[in-house]
Amino acid sequence: MSSTRDLSRQRPTAAPDASDKWDASASGLLRKPPQDLEAEQAVLGTLMSSTWGAQYVPETLETGIVAEEYYRPAHQMIHRAVIGLRQADEPVDPLTVAAELARRGELAKVGGAPYLHSCVQAVPTPANGPRYAEIVRAKAYRRTAIESAQRILQYAYSEEGDELDVRSLVEQELTAIVVGTPGLHTAPPTVGDLYLDFVAELEEIQDGRQMGLTYGLSDLDTITSGMRPGNVTVIAAQSGVGKSTLALNAAVAAAKTGAKVMFSSLEMSSTELMQKIAAAEGKITLHHLTRKGGLDSDQWDTVARLGRELFRSLPLRVYRPDGAALHDIESAARACVRDGGLDILVLDYLQLVEVEQSRNITREQAVAAVSRGLKNLSTQLECHVIALSQLNDDGMMRESRAIKNDASVVIKVERPDMDEPESSRAGEVDIVIEKNRFGPRATLTAAAQLHYSRFVDMAQT
Repeated sequence: MSSTRDLSRQRPTAAPDASDKWDASASGLLRKPPQDLEAEQAVLGTLMSSTWGAQYVPETLETGIVAEEYYRPAHQMIHRAVIGLRQADEPVDPLTVAAELARRGELAKVGGAPYLHSCVQAVPTPANGPRYAEIVRAKAYRRTAIESAQRILQYAYSEEGDELDVRSLVEQELTAIVVGTPGLHTAPPTVGDLYLDFVAELEEIQDGRQMGLTYGLSDLDTITSGMRPGNVTVIAAQSGVGKSTLALNAAVAAAKTGAKVMFSSLEMSSTELMQKIAAAEGKITLHHLTRKGGLDSDQWDTVARLGRELFRSLPLRVYRPDGAALHDIESAARACVRDGGLDILVLDYLQLVEVEQSRNITREQAVAAVSRGLKNLSTQLECHVIALSQLNDDGMMRESRAIKNDASVVIKVERPDMDEPESSRAGEVDIVIEKNRFGPRATLTAAAQLHYSRFVDMAQT
């Protein structure tokens, strides 16, 4: 993945304007205000890209960036034109933006249509649009802080008013700086503000009217209170134990209640996932679905029935990214939110996800970055994340410390009959809850019907 510093590789001709002014500091030295014109061009290029704009514009604008935060007046004009087109529900690309700027009498002021195209060409990675916007906002905030400090200095040097007037000005300017901090809004509510909502929710919990979304196993739901927005469940197991099956069962069970789910698999194809769902829901032996001539007429009828009664209405999306980058998964999740909502995101599995790495970063730090990114995503999108993790041969979770820190629930899946085919517990699976922020740690037993690609409560066997 390209980093934001790739911006330096392409430097389009700057739009002509008079914003390259020099500010005088208190020491009398001439300094240029903090700015990053390449980041500004990259933000505008992302917003105007006909290929990527529709996908990354929402994420970029969610940073809160506004026209006044660009250093160059020309960039402010372009941003306002883009926003005007979006508010009018018009397409946004260099041609439409040029037409809008011409209508406003500002096209020549920004450098003409060629400058708009050069901004689009200057974008190293459209997915990094939000990061470019954050850079622009950070520079704007520094300029605001400098301007406030200069007003304080000028008033203090003028010897106007008394010390109370100086204190009042300092308080006003500092308050304005703090309030204007990117990402900082109003003060958080007090516990008194939260009390009535807390009691109302508590009543629903105690009456059994509020539970999280189901995992598909009643004992697991009881111990964990189900899946809740803003939380992460980690399902860890050795290869071949069935962690993907357990996660897919949970995704389908929740979707059958109306929850909107996205299952992102970095291991299995969409066809393989569909085969597993059909096997579990239709009680069709999995290998009959995967070999030539494996289905008889009754099983074909079952597949047709599942199409009518389940697949057509199930709010479950399957996402198989071309790569394995975290930002691709995040963008797909945000797209789901825009297109009807997202309650559960399943990722199979953590150690396969790629993040932008520097030379000095360790594998553990890379996985920790993925884990933290998923936790932040669950909070931002108010969805529950199920993240699968691979166990080492000794039963330890790889890079476990960071993963466990970000998870609300950590489940380890163990099959007693893996190494002992003749075990008295053949067909059973232990679901070991190693961490549970909503209840006790426990070990549950379920039936492993892996020929149907499913786990079920022991009471159903």
